[in-house]
Amino acid sequence: MTSRNLVKLFWNTLLVGGVVTALVGVLVRWHELQPFFADFKIIDILSAIIWLIVMGFLFSVISQMGFFAYLTIHRFGLGIFKSASLWNAVQVVLILFSLFDLVYLRYTNFAKPGDSLLPFLGPALLLVIVGLAVAWLKSKETNRDAFIPSLFFMIVVTLVEWVPVLRINSSNWFYLMVIALLACNAYQILVLHKLNAKSEQERQQRMSKKAGEASVQKRKTKKSTV
Repeated sequence: MTSRNLVKLFWNTLLVGGVVTALVGVLVRWHELQPFFADFKIIDILSAIIWLIVMGFLFSVISQMGFFAYLTIHRFGLGIFKSASLWNAVQVVLILFSLFDLVYLRYTNFAKPGDSLLPFLGPALLLVIVGLAVAWLKSKETNRDAFIPSLFFMIVVTLVEWVPVLRINSSNWFYLMVIALLACNAYQILVLHKLNAKSEQERQQRMSKKAGEASVQKRKTKKSTV
């Protein structure tokens, strides 16, 4: 990927994180922000929205760190297992293990006596549904081999990025962070092949331009010699 498209990916992902966090944050914290809107307190409203946007930028940076870390891990995995199908099988096992841990560990750490397991299945189902949708879109736009890696990224990597909030189990931050992470991760994985194709096209154009300039310079040199 060219540096120009890499910078574009960074800023666009940052924008996605900021906008999504601001929108979801207003909905999640509406009970806190409603008095500001009711009394039309512009300063307080703007302060709250700007704070949410800044937090969205932070979530976006975490997402991008996880994205580039996974790209490195994915290459290592292919190199170690020497087979895409074997590496995909390992990723499927890790996906199942991660989802089990998400449900089981949260239930054992935060459930009160007599609590049902069903409410603790919600976050896992959210990751699975969004992950399957994004992986399907990715494989449709590229190839079938992209399905498992995309699903792994959307579930396991998002879960790892989500750990700080999972540990404290804060209701205000719980879904706010994961929705922002899912939005940023989905954007990055779905736009990656497009930016790579665009980068390759730009390289070809530069090479053609250089070849044309070299040809013109060669003709000029030949004429001057004659």
